[in-house]
Formats: sequence, structure tokens, C-alpha cells
Amino acid sequence: MTADELAKLMEAGEVALVDVRSFEEFEGLGGYPCDPHQGHIPGAVHLDLNELYASGGEPGAIRRLLAERGIGEGARVVAYCHSGQRSEMAAALLRAAGVDAANYEGSWHEWSRREQPR
Repeated sequence: MTADELAKLMEAGEVALVDVRSFEEFEGLGGYPCDPHQGHIPGAVHLDLNELYASGGEPGAIRRLLAERGIGEGARVVAYCHSGQRSEMAAALLRAAGVDAANYEGSWHEWSRREQPR
């Protein structure tokens, strides 16, 4: 999935976007110096990968974590992180819990290079 493909899905309201990085990365308080700026993709909700691990992979617990963030049953979820590694682990945990989940491989490293709205 490219950034443009993700943007189209987001525009159409066809995905719930989950940022699985740390709170500091999500809020733009920390991150990697290789990125032009810090923050998160507009419309994303924060769900740290560590919270998913803490659920023990229990489907009910994972669904509750998603529901707490406004993501309902049957939603198509796309996870991202900085470079696609943490989000691939998150997507695998979500899929194992029965969630329709995918990984945005380019993640923040790619998205942060897009032209930003002013």
C-alpha cells in the first residue's frame, strides 16, 4: 500500500488508521531525525504496540482496545509505525484476533515526506 493508496482509502472513509508507535512519536515529541517533521497521520488514533502485546492476543481484549478508540466491529484497520516493522507485528496480532487488518509499510517514514497542509 502506497501513501496515495492509503490517502484514497482514508478519503473514502474505508479504513480506520492506527498508529502503533509510542505516545511521544504520535504526538511529535520524539521520533527519528531522518524524517522531515514529527507527528502523526491526520485522522489516526494511537494504540501503542505494547498495549496490543499486553492484551495477550486475546480477541476480546483487542476488540476492546479498538472500541476504546472508536473503531467498531468489522472495520478495516490499517496499522502504521515509523518504518513498517512494528505495524506489521500489530497487523498480525489484529488479524489473529479476527480483525480485517493491513500494514502500511511506508509508515511515517514515507508519509512525513508528503506535502503538508498549511
